[in-house]
Amino acid sequence: MRVRGIAALSALFLLTGCGAADMTKQASPFANAGGTRSVTLSVQSWVGAQANVAVAQYLLEHELGYRVDTVQVDEVPAWDALSQGRVDAILEDWGHPEQQKRYVDDKKTITDGGGLGVTGHIGWYVPTYLAEQHPDITDWKNLNKYASLFRTPESGGKGQLMDGSPSYVTNDKALVKNLKLDYQVVFAGSEAAQITQMKQFAKEKKPFLTYWYAPQWLFEKVPMTEVKLPAYKEGCDADPAEVACAYPHTPLEKYLNADFARSGGKAAAFLKKFKWTTEDQNEVSLLIADQKLAPEEAARKWVARHESTWKAWLS
Repeated sequence: MRVRGIAALSALFLLTGCGAADMTKQASPFANAGGTRSVTLSVQSWVGAQANVAVAQYLLEHELGYRVDTVQVDEVPAWDALSQGRVDAILEDWGHPEQQKRYVDDKKTITDGGGLGVTGHIGWYVPTYLAEQHPDITDWKNLNKYASLFRTPESGGKGQLMDGSPSYVTNDKALVKNLKLDYQVVFAGSEAAQITQMKQFAKEKKPFLTYWYAPQWLFEKVPMTEVKLPAYKEGCDADPAEVACAYPHTPLEKYLNADFARSGGKAAAFLKKFKWTTEDQNEVSLLIADQKLAPEEAARKWVARHESTWKAWLS
């Protein structure tokens, strides 16, 4: 996930989709299709973003009568696709100031679609059972003392800091270097692979240190405690090579293709009003990732339980 300020689906609704191929060269047959009631949504690979799209797609199709196409695109290429009109909307952005300046402020090919209603936060976490055994492990200054606990065959004799997909834009390698930590960043490969590893470690009550983010349904299954990094201050992450501070808390935003925002009718108006809570998103995410429901079925269950919330998005 883009961090500064972590880090599709129909047939592409894959929990292992982190690190998906750049699909900006492949135009959706529905994006900007004149005269048709269709919408194309970009889907990021983490399950929270998939939950947003599942519910938006369900309501667009069942309440407003649109055909919805979904395309999985990595974080930064998704902005290019949105600017080009290959997708109509991104429903969860974690902060990409360079792309925002280029496309929203300068080119004006993308417009702000409003807040999602969810605040995102990335951090380093240890399982709560480990924090209870070693209370001082939650201060970054003590991490080197415990590095041997986190060694794995992949970490080269150092402690392992587990990350998810190499496609996520993170500060972790710079943080390890600049804070002089005896750790190695090891990528699990995807959000799904990272979750599998964390659940296995937790089942065996083994130590682990991981990059992770909220909102995320896994906290309900594997309680984790955040490690306190040096406090975030505005601008402390401006130079990616010199970052030595914590990740910020980021209100997550939606973005629309500017032409779609102007001429997308009820669909564009609906997406601008789409706004829910962390609890809402986690409810759908849990259904998809933990209970293994198809995204459409997860969305249907949420819609049936929360009519008063989504009715306001249609007004």
